[in-house]
Amino acid sequence: MRRILITSLIASVGLLATAASAETLFGTGEIRSTRLDSFRKWRDMLDRDIAENVVHERRSGACIPSPAFNCGYAEWEELIARLSETPSLEALQEVNRHINHAPYIVDPINWGVPDYWATLRQFLARDGDCEDYAIAKYVTLKRLGIDARTMRIVVLQDENLGVPHAVLAVEAEGDIWVLDNQIDRVVSHRLIRHYRPIYSINETAWWLHHTTPG
Repeated sequence: MRRILITSLIASVGLLATAASAETLFGTGEIRSTRLDSFRKWRDMLDRDIAENVVHERRSGACIPSPAFNCGYAEWEELIARLSETPSLEALQEVNRHINHAPYIVDPINWGVPDYWATLRQFLARDGDCEDYAIAKYVTLKRLGIDARTMRIVVLQDENLGVPHAVLAVEAEGDIWVLDNQIDRVVSHRLIRHYRPIYSINETAWWLHHTTPG
């Protein structure tokens, strides 16, 4: 995980910023913008994900085993079928646990570049780092019918470890739930004190986070 330069993100908010909602992520102040042009890795990943789905519809390839999955995409499709009628919070738990089976591997070793945002299929075949877990959970829950507008990839600072990190946050049943590759249990954002969000993003908007007085 590498942080995007915050000064350029602030500039991209422009006049499209809007007031924060009643409950904000990790209790921070939020500035919302619909301008996503600065987030090249995110947009590129979404485009590649669509292209891979089109190719998959045209041909069925052989399974590529990984340390976590014998046939990652087939097992993922079985998960989708099994959870199709599952209540939302239970589905969050199951998805978080399933995706977290994959081993953590940093981008320089996995992809030979400092920071790469993998598609779901790439993650299931080659595992990944923190934002890749978050992306895989986002795509999985979207396939299960969860509204993408209720989900965000959150890039943050882990104040305990002193390192950047990424998680998925999902609004459900009157709360915001955090799906984290460091823990299989889904946790309310209200219970987490050591994460300081920098920015969060989905397909329609992004939010710049800042500490509010008090």
